[in-house]
Amino acid sequence: MSNSFTKLWIHAIWATKNRQELIDYSIEEKLYDYIREELIEQGCPVRIINGMPDHVHVLFLQNPQKTISDLLKQIKGSSSHFINSGDFILEKFAWQTGFAAYSVSESQ
Repeated sequence: MSNSFTKLWIHAIWATKNRQELIDYSIEEKLYDYIREELIEQGCPVRIINGMPDHVHVLFLQNPQKTISDLLKQIKGSSSHFINSGDFILEKFAWQTGFAAYSVSESQ
């Protein structure tokens, strides 16, 4: 529809497999930059990415052409592949199954 308009801010959170503390300062920036670029490629501008050693928080504008599930499946899969193929850490990196996603009021 040519006259459709959406502006849905999504706060998404997902964790490392078994909540292992794998995201330390040595890979944090590389991982966040990669996730940001992947979301932008999917048509989802990113406001902020942050997290802890065992999980990530991302605030992004949802592309109305894509479901949140499809977006996060793509982001989680490609980012774990990025970490593993880059040999940034000694252990195998993986995300836990699932995620949390909340819509966020732009004015709040």
